[in-house]
Amino acid sequence: MPTLSVVIAAKNEAHNIGDCVRSASFADEVIVLDSGSTDATADTARAAGATVVATDWPGYGPQQSRGISLAKSDWVLSLDADERISPALQSEILQAIATPRADGYRLPRLSSLCGVFIHHGGWRPDYTLRLVKREKAGFTHHFLHAHMTVDGTKADLNESLIHYSYRDLDDVLEKLNRYASGNAKDLDAKGVQGSMRKAITHGFWAFVRTWIFRAGFLDGRHGFMLAVYNAESTYYKYLKLLALQEARDKASH
Repeated sequence: MPTLSVVIAAKNEAHNIGDCVRSASFADEVIVLDSGSTDATADTARAAGATVVATDWPGYGPQQSRGISLAKSDWVLSLDADERISPALQSEILQAIATPRADGYRLPRLSSLCGVFIHHGGWRPDYTLRLVKREKAGFTHHFLHAHMTVDGTKADLNESLIHYSYRDLDDVLEKLNRYASGNAKDLDAKGVQGSMRKAITHGFWAFVRTWIFRAGFLDGRHGFMLAVYNAESTYYKYLKLLALQEARDKASH
């Protein structure tokens, strides 16, 4: 039977990591890369059955690449601390690696916003490559939204990965700021120029796309919250990009 390693990058995720590790306990090994947590993340992960590796934080992609290099199994599944593998998905994963039809599999995600699962607005089905043969697995090196890669064929699974993405409004606001900063760095690395015009137009379009064209209105109040969040995070992403570039230009003169 092919073996499976689950890799989880975490920092200060004591409230999440136990349930996350337990949902992956069917795997042959669960590796948690802890980048300097000041809460009980490491102890909670160990108690749930994971192997904990203390590391620095080189960025999400490089951290996941470390996990892949540490894994010993035939297959690697990349997981975030706020995600859970349902029993139905567990069965499908085991079947997929037992009789593989591809070198990597994309998993659909079902994500929640402040306690409500979102089915529209671009959040569903949200396929993401997560399960790959270890020898063919890799990760991009984006600062924030790095993603898994496969040197080979891909296929989709049907059962959803459960994603408790934003616990409450405090979590929304904290991630809005952090993600806007990370996205600005990734845009800067691509050579994209920031401007007030881009911040306004891209932010407005993010709201329209989420609320109207991706039918976020069908999720009611929480769909509207998501549309506003996407607009704000996009707006601040371009403002932070502009500020980053202006500060660098000023320092160089």
